[in-house]
Amino acid sequence: MAAGTSIQVTALDGLVNVNSLFTFAVFVGLAWNPWDPNNTLNRDPRCAPGSSVKRDLVVFHVCSFACFLFSSLVALALKQAIRITRSPSYHPVELLARINRNALRIGMLASGVGSVLGSVFLMLALVNVVQIKLGTLACGSTQSFAAVVPLLIFVPLGLFVYICIVLYAFTR
Repeated sequence: MAAGTSIQVTALDGLVNVNSLFTFAVFVGLAWNPWDPNNTLNRDPRCAPGSSVKRDLVVFHVCSFACFLFSSLVALALKQAIRITRSPSYHPVELLARINRNALRIGMLASGVGSVLGSVFLMLALVNVVQIKLGTLACGSTQSFAAVVPLLIFVPLGLFVYICIVLYAFTR
């Protein structure tokens, strides 16, 4: 049991660290003003994004932040619960502090789902940033496609690998 919880604490540490980096990226994105007309590289008025793209950018950033915060809080709570049960003052009679392995798995799964959803919302926000900076995808801007296509390939691929590993760990 001690080796298993050690691995789980290490996994939760990694999850919190990655969530922290992404949360920082979300804050940087929220600090940027998408309504500033000088904050674009697009000079073709036909390729200028509408107000819905700019509103979606803010919505996706906020949803991403909420998901990463949820994921980090659940992971930190699980780490604290593991530490409580491993402390020298822990007595098996204390049922509230005892970790149920199924509850631990569900908590880790919930934290993973929060990270995945946060990553998806962050990716959608970045697509909107590209459209604001370089021109809309509907306009056929080659620079926009050059920026968005790798984003839409590599992020879902990375999330697929992450989900597979989380599901593998969930079943063990």
